[in-house]
Amino acid sequence: MSLDVAAFERVRKLVYERTAIVIDEGKEYLVESRLSAIAYSHGYPDVNALCRDLEPRRGALVSEVVEAMTTNETSFFRDHHPFEALRTVVLPELIKKRRHVRKLRVWCAACSSGQEPYSTALLIDQEFPELASWNVTIHATDVARNMLQRAATGRYRQVEINRGLSAPMLVKYFAREGLEWELSSHIRRRVVFAELNLVSDWPSMEPFDLVLLRNVLIYFDQPTKQAVLERVRRQVAEDGYLMLGGSETMPNEVRSFERVPIARAGLFRTRRPSQEASDAR
Repeated sequence: MSLDVAAFERVRKLVYERTAIVIDEGKEYLVESRLSAIAYSHGYPDVNALCRDLEPRRGALVSEVVEAMTTNETSFFRDHHPFEALRTVVLPELIKKRRHVRKLRVWCAACSSGQEPYSTALLIDQEFPELASWNVTIHATDVARNMLQRAATGRYRQVEINRGLSAPMLVKYFAREGLEWELSSHIRRRVVFAELNLVSDWPSMEPFDLVLLRNVLIYFDQPTKQAVLERVRRQVAEDGYLMLGGSETMPNEVRSFERVPIARAGLFRTRRPSQEASDAR
């Protein structure tokens, strides 16, 4: 049975209200494919019946549906160029600026199953051994609780390992555990996972030296993009960096960041208040 209009609209509305993610018209097949297993596991005859029962009183079921509709596409060292920019430009500069405090704070927003924050931790361990004695914390957040629980284990299937992780890194940092590979504990300890919805209330957080908000904004409408970026700006240190996806652009309305001209890195610096005021005139 194909997904009916009412069921599709209910899911679209629910996902947007909870996460601000926009499910475009014509994506009925996507909703049906992602929710079929949930429907059958809960005893519904089809996805239409599941959608009819999505009410506030069914909180756990609603959360399961919303999480299923979030996109969790990720891989180790995804897209290469951003991590090369971190290695050659961002981290050397931040290390120089933070030598007096010996502290570095990174936030990976929408971290999915953890490959991005772990890639960042691996890069730091491999390329910057001087940071071993620093207070380096990588905060990794996501709206999907099931993804966070999986990420915290540091375990990955062979197909996930094959996507972006080099053989030398695999040998150095992972151990075989049955059908999976487990990341070494000293790397896992540098990453702190927590649930956070970018369009809901945020906890109080210290400023970050680097925020990775990669390939997230593409799922939001323009007002939501602007609102999220303005909130992110308040979390980035005055001399810190923001990294978006390589193909993502900064909305014209957001004047608090300036692009760093590194091809395909999606890298931005924070602007000083005087720059923002000048640009606004």
